[in-house]
Amino acid sequence: MNPVETGKKYDTITHLWESDRFNRDNGMVAHRRALQFVTQQGRALDVGCGCTGRFIDLLLEEGFQPEGLDVSGKMLALARERHPQVTFHHQDVCHWRSPGQYTFITAWDSVWHVPLSEQENMLTRLVESLTPGGVLIFSFGGTDAPGDHRDDFMGPEMYYASLGIEGYLALLARLGCVCRHLEYDQYPELHTWLVAQKRQEMP
Repeated sequence: MNPVETGKKYDTITHLWESDRFNRDNGMVAHRRALQFVTQQGRALDVGCGCTGRFIDLLLEEGFQPEGLDVSGKMLALARERHPQVTFHHQDVCHWRSPGQYTFITAWDSVWHVPLSEQENMLTRLVESLTPGGVLIFSFGGTDAPGDHRDDFMGPEMYYASLGIEGYLALLARLGCVCRHLEYDQYPELHTWLVAQKRQEMP
């Protein structure tokens, strides 16, 4: 399943995030921790931003100039209603060309939909879009080995992929990043998040 197909499926379930039952605190503690490693505010990017705007709000409060990126047109339409002053990109992250560099990038509960064969390319693009010293936070399936699967937990069948803990750490090291934090935040479930910082000087 390619990201464009995933975006069309997300178009059909925006109500899950608009519901009062959605926990808007989801991921906020992790993001506040990640922001502690940022040395200067600047441009920020929310990959797979969805429609809630909660990370956009946090970044605005912290003095960043946030942008959003999502493959779901309906999600972005709702996001633009909430934040008409913010730039949003309707793009597949696998093929997106960054218009510049960012001091902070978040990809929370989003890039795990990227095909396994594109995971390395996707993460490389994100790191290349970071300024030296910039910070990346993303969540993923904390498996021991690379793999992918499908499930219909949210309604429509979705595709998920992960390079696994060792795979992401090895790739980030090759890309000149230092892991600042890694956490299984819903253990024994495999939901995992990682904070990486791009070195000021590449090796």
